[in-house]
Amino acid sequence: MHTVRIIPCLDVKDGQVVKGVRFVNLRHAGDPVELAKRYSDAGADEIIFLDITATVEKRATILDVVTRTAEQVFVPLAVGGGVRSVEDIRALLNAGADKVGINSAAVRDPDLVRESARRFGSQCIVVAIDAKRVVPGDRNYERLARRGRPVWEVYVDAGRTPTGLDAVAWAREVVRRGAGEILLTSIDADGTTRGFDIPLTRAVVEAVPVPVIASGGAGAPEHFVDVVRATGVSAVLAASVFHYRRCSIARVKHTMQHAGIGVRL
Repeated sequence: MHTVRIIPCLDVKDGQVVKGVRFVNLRHAGDPVELAKRYSDAGADEIIFLDITATVEKRATILDVVTRTAEQVFVPLAVGGGVRSVEDIRALLNAGADKVGINSAAVRDPDLVRESARRFGSQCIVVAIDAKRVVPGDRNYERLARRGRPVWEVYVDAGRTPTGLDAVAWAREVVRRGAGEILLTSIDADGTTRGFDIPLTRAVVEAVPVPVIASGGAGAPEHFVDVVRATGVSAVLAASVFHYRRCSIARVKHTMQHAGIGVRL
């Protein structure tokens, strides 16, 4: 039985942690350095730091905040947002990141995944996939729709721009190019606190041989149990449920352990 990782996520805008619903209506949730330390001390297995407006604003990730965050945590730190080149990845690793997430840039230049994995190793290259279920009326519905099964489309630019890419096929492609991990966020479930998107998560987990992090929808400890049992996902990410103290990392882990799921206590 593998050990499932519990990962708090810090979505950072203008130097502050924010959280919204389905990528909009953001509200402040605290200071990233303070929250990172709190979660590290509370038993998080990893921490993910995402500069959510860096790509849209066409700038690099805020390196000084990454450096200060890395100095306060004693668990692996993954950082994403505004990553466009091998040089950006090197700068983040030098600032203290253990892993670097690539999202929009991977879609626009898939060779960046291969080159990054070649230079730094697949183990530190995480491709983030923000996906939304395709429904009638969507721009790419006619092209993407599959009779008898759901399809999810990849979005970039912090969930603003549809790409026409099938999320499951894209996950396979980035792994083929060298991605060592997939950070999979359901736009439909994000911030709703109603539970994870199990069909999406299961489809991607079954499609790729690398670890998948489920993201979007956590609202209670039972939601973590449900997604792991239903999909076999390697890690589960949450934000608002921890930021606003709806439950603690310890409570989530004890609930999972009680359900027979391996966790690091």
